[in-house]
Amino acid sequence: MVLVPLLLLNGSSGLSRTISLTWKDMLGKALHAVEVVTFDYPYISGGRKSPPKAEKLVPYHTEIVKREIARYPGHPLILAGKSMGSRVSCMVACEEGIHASAIICLGYPLKGLKGDVLDQTLLHVTVPIMFVQGSRDALCPLEKLEDIRKRMRSISGLHVIDGGDHSFQISKKYLQAKGLSKDEAENLAAQALATFVSGFLGWL
Repeated sequence: MVLVPLLLLNGSSGLSRTISLTWKDMLGKALHAVEVVTFDYPYISGGRKSPPKAEKLVPYHTEIVKREIARYPGHPLILAGKSMGSRVSCMVACEEGIHASAIICLGYPLKGLKGDVLDQTLLHVTVPIMFVQGSRDALCPLEKLEDIRKRMRSISGLHVIDGGDHSFQISKKYLQAKGLSKDEAENLAAQALATFVSGFLGWL
């Protein structure tokens, strides 16, 4: 019997958290998840405006993952995150004792604050990764992501939300020209994620 997956979904900032919540139901249905667990990092409830470095969030994130694994033993683990939450998810997947079946990166922040390319984490990961990126995302130029995907050790997939920015926002004018609604565009992304993940879990 193939068990349905456990999904942990995190957004690292206020807006990212809001986006994560809108994706919670979509991903839960598309992936047939036993549960979609969302959580905040302590710095958010502590009133800190800017997040610490991603590396400093790994211990807490890992603790949450291990707690949820204990609640759902045997269920495949999928780590997902929005923006920096996706980067931390990739780091957690490399931690000892964490055996994720796949990682979902919603708006991976490839460019750092100083314009440097944050590719080392992606090059280190061996777990299959599915990227969802907006075509207008200034933090993740698609040509740079494609170059990194060619050098990654892990299998990866990419779904581009046409016209979307880092927050997956699409102008009404653009949607009208394409004959799509924002919900339809995001549901297409959720289905692409499900297709990718199913290749490693074998339940679709």
